[in-house]
Amino acid sequence: MTATLETLEPKLIWQIFSGMSAVPRESKHEEKIRAHFRELFKTHSLSYTEDGAGNLVVTVPATSGHERAPITVMQAHIDMVCEKNSDTEHDFNNEGIHLLMDKDANGETIVRARGTTLGADNGIGVAMALAAALDNSVVHGPLEILLTTDEEAGMTGAKALTPTSFKGRRLLNLDSEEDDALYIGCAGGCDTNLTWSLTPETADSSAETASVSITGLRGGHSGCDIQDNRANAIKLLAQVLLGSGVAGLRLGAARGGSKRNAIPREAHAIVCGPAGMTAALSQAAAKVTASATNESNEPGTTIEVQAAKAPNQVLSAQDSASVLAAFAALPQGVLGMSPAVPGLVQTSNNVSTMSITPSGKVEVGCLSRSSSAYWNDVTLAQIAAVGRLAGASVSNDNEYPGWEPNVDSAVLGSVRRVYEKLFDASPEVAAIHAGLECGIIGERVGEIDMVSFGPRIEGAHSPDERVYPKSVEKSWSLLKAVLADLA
Repeated sequence: MTATLETLEPKLIWQIFSGMSAVPRESKHEEKIRAHFRELFKTHSLSYTEDGAGNLVVTVPATSGHERAPITVMQAHIDMVCEKNSDTEHDFNNEGIHLLMDKDANGETIVRARGTTLGADNGIGVAMALAAALDNSVVHGPLEILLTTDEEAGMTGAKALTPTSFKGRRLLNLDSEEDDALYIGCAGGCDTNLTWSLTPETADSSAETASVSITGLRGGHSGCDIQDNRANAIKLLAQVLLGSGVAGLRLGAARGGSKRNAIPREAHAIVCGPAGMTAALSQAAAKVTASATNESNEPGTTIEVQAAKAPNQVLSAQDSASVLAAFAALPQGVLGMSPAVPGLVQTSNNVSTMSITPSGKVEVGCLSRSSSAYWNDVTLAQIAAVGRLAGASVSNDNEYPGWEPNVDSAVLGSVRRVYEKLFDASPEVAAIHAGLECGIIGERVGEIDMVSFGPRIEGAHSPDERVYPKSVEKSWSLLKAVLADLA
């Protein structure tokens, strides 16, 4: 643990989290972190099982005198979203996260990473669960700690669970990011992939060539932050290119976004066109920068238009126009609010990733979320229609169900009662627009009583991610008291 973090409490949680942070754990590449945990379990004589998907289930005997209590499952995921700023050198496959203690704009102490995502989502939840198993002062009944894989890139770990994966039928999900809320429901979701296989043309060496780069956006979690009207770099890129009014503009290589569940912060493209194109793009960029800054609260928006070296190949003017029209037409942001829960986003879509290669292959990825199966299907059909009208092939994958709220949950009653006693305040009981594994766990395992809570984490899925140590202390107090109550 770094010297600065040694001052933080609870020490055991920060020790576990620091140890995890030193090990690469990108979604779908969890081999090293699983090995780290196996060694940790061996060191502390913890019994565990591991399934074919890499999910780990740790069995913890009850505190003496509480052996007859029903089993309580604590659940979190071991992978993390790996995002970095474009000017940050970081190898997520071989390099750990560089942790820093800092202050936010209000002077509150935070822990963040140096130029990358932090992985507090869901590393702090993992650390809390393991600390509860290792801290002898924590009173609890029989425990199972369910650590799942690949939550951020498909939830394939949760999808591999069966009714026999673990025994407990009451579960504390530790993957929430507000310390004054208890979550009892979440949205379902589905990826949509649009693909064009186009025939590129040789670029005209006499044409003007320019690079357009969009950086400095806030980005963020495409579920938790979608209601903030944050700008999407891929959509801004389309606005600049189409807003230039240049006839015959041709797209070269381009890319934008990097993760399906993160709002794109950056996008880049090389374009060719007639004389005057660069000046027209610069004028359009100035307008889009102003609108993003003022309308979407994106003060860091930077759109640079510069003369560039001509590429060898570009898309035809007609193909370029069709692709840009699709970029512009794809729905982005909040598409509907819940009629049952005031203030809750019901349906949204995030245009997550985009790439154009010199070979003429164009790919766009979207992630739609909804607490309504009907409106999610409507959204998927709309995206597919846009793609097919523009000549793309369309496919869907990584679909996962929502989690239906149960206001009569016995576990909810316990957690709410304990929260009110500890903090002399009532927690918000809500559903979340983000996707939690609870929906899949309920579908795969069967009837199970679940509640989700956790510490204050902001900026998840972006290099602005930060966790508040005081909130970690609060959530730890809640978890300990809940486990004692359930025992």
